[in-house]
Amino acid sequence: MASSAQDIYITGLKNAHALETQAVQLLERQIERIENYPEMAARMKSHVEESRVQAQRLEQILERHGTSHSALKDFGTGLMGNLAAMAHAPMQDEILKNTFANYAFEHFEIASYRALMEMAQAAGDQEGLGLLQQSLQEEVQMAEFVGQSLPQTVQRYIQLETSGQKSGI
Repeated sequence: MASSAQDIYITGLKNAHALETQAVQLLERQIERIENYPEMAARMKSHVEESRVQAQRLEQILERHGTSHSALKDFGTGLMGNLAAMAHAPMQDEILKNTFANYAFEHFEIASYRALMEMAQAAGDQEGLGLLQQSLQEEVQMAEFVGQSLPQTVQRYIQLETSGQKSGI
C-alpha cells in the first residue's frame, strides 16, 4: 500500500519528537558531569529547554492532525541519548568527544527539520511550517554556538590538561 504525503509527514513528526526526547536526555547527562566549561554548560541548559519547547510544538502539530507522538519511539531514543552520553564518560577527553558529537547531532536535527518542512509543504500544512521554522532556527543557533565554541573548548581542555587539572569534564 502506498503512503500518502500526509502519512510520511506524520511519521516524520513522530520521529522528530523522539529525536527531541533523545536530545534532552543526551544534554542532561552531559550537564550533570560538566564542571570546567561554564559557558558550554549554560548554553546546553538553555538548549534543553528549547528542545522541550520544540517537542511541544511537534505535539501541537500532531494533535492538529488527530494523532500524538510515539511513546515507544520516545522511550527508545531517550534511552539511546542516555547511553550515548555515557559512552564518552570514561574517556580522558570526554568534553572534546561530547562537543564533536553535539555538533554532529545538531546538524542531524537541522536536516530533520528541513526535511519536515518539505514534508509539511507536500502535505499542505502551512500552519505547521511556522512552528517547524522556529525549531529549525533554534537548532541552527545551537549548532553555530557549538561550532564557534570549539576552539575555546579545545584551548581550555589543553590548558587544564597541561596544568594537571581535571580537563575532560
